[in-house]
Parts: sequence; C-alpha cells; structure tokens
Amino acid sequence: MEFTQNRERLANDSYLRPIWVGVFLMSLDKPMHGFKGERVLVRIHVGERDNYGGKPLYEAIVELLHARHYAGVTVLRAIMGFGATARLRTDRIDVFSLDLPVVVEFVETEERITAILPEIDQMIAGGLITLERAKVIMYRADLPPDRRTASWQMDMAGLWNTDERRGR
Repeated sequence: MEFTQNRERLANDSYLRPIWVGVFLMSLDKPMHGFKGERVLVRIHVGERDNYGGKPLYEAIVELLHARHYAGVTVLRAIMGFGATARLRTDRIDVFSLDLPVVVEFVETEERITAILPEIDQMIAGGLITLERAKVIMYRADLPPDRRTASWQMDMAGLWNTDERRGR
C-alpha cells in the first residue's frame, strides 16, 4: 500500500511523470562496470497511445532494450505538449487528451546506440528521436559497503574524451 501511495504522490507532484513498466532493469548480482565516461543520451518522443506488436510502443522499446542488456531506460509521461501535428495534448480536465506525450530515454555507448536505432526506427510510425552527448559520472546500484568496488566513487575529473586530453 505504501508503494502505491508514494507512486500516486510522485505522479501528482511531477511535471514529467514516470510510467511504471513491469520490467526490473538492473540486477544487483550483475552490476554494470566501466559505464562512466562519454556516452550518448537518446530521447524518443512518441504518443502514449502509440502501439507496436499489440502493446504500448514505450513498453515495446523498454523490453527491447532490456532484452539487449542495455544499462537502463526511463519512460516519462508529460503533462502537456505537441509534436509534428501541432495538436495540443494535455492532462488538464478542460482539454483532456488520452494521448499524452511520452519520452523514452536511455544512455549508452555510441556503438550500441548506432546498432539499436534501425530496430527502433522500424517500431516508430511517428515521433522524434534526439541524440545528445552525455558524460556519465555515476552509475551504480545501492550496494552494501562490502560489495562496493573502486568504481563506486563519482568520476568528475577529466575531459570528454581521450582526444581532448591529448590536445587534438
């Protein structure tokens, strides 16, 4: 009951509300190693009612990324927005929409992003995909002190990539 109350409070207090997908993305038995450093942030903007393979599109994307062992993914439902059709969608009662904007975002290496984008492209009828450069300074599970490795600390030092460090 407490989980449900916290989830409802989060949904009511957030500008971008998480959509709870029934997939647990991180195994404490197999923590990700070496994930710090320069990566690519992918944002996929679609509609809440978009479907693929008989299920919500955002859920199909999450399941694909999970099956391919990507580091993690977050799905956010916006409270208002519009896209290529310029049709305003909102959760306000006076102009309520059943097709709110949804953003699926994940961070991975450029090589892995390049490998998965053609499959994601086949799944999406309409929407927007953006790629941004990101520097991961921390990625970790909440482990007890005796299971923490040297990679537990944040990595805030250094430049974006090895070419910049060498002055190229």
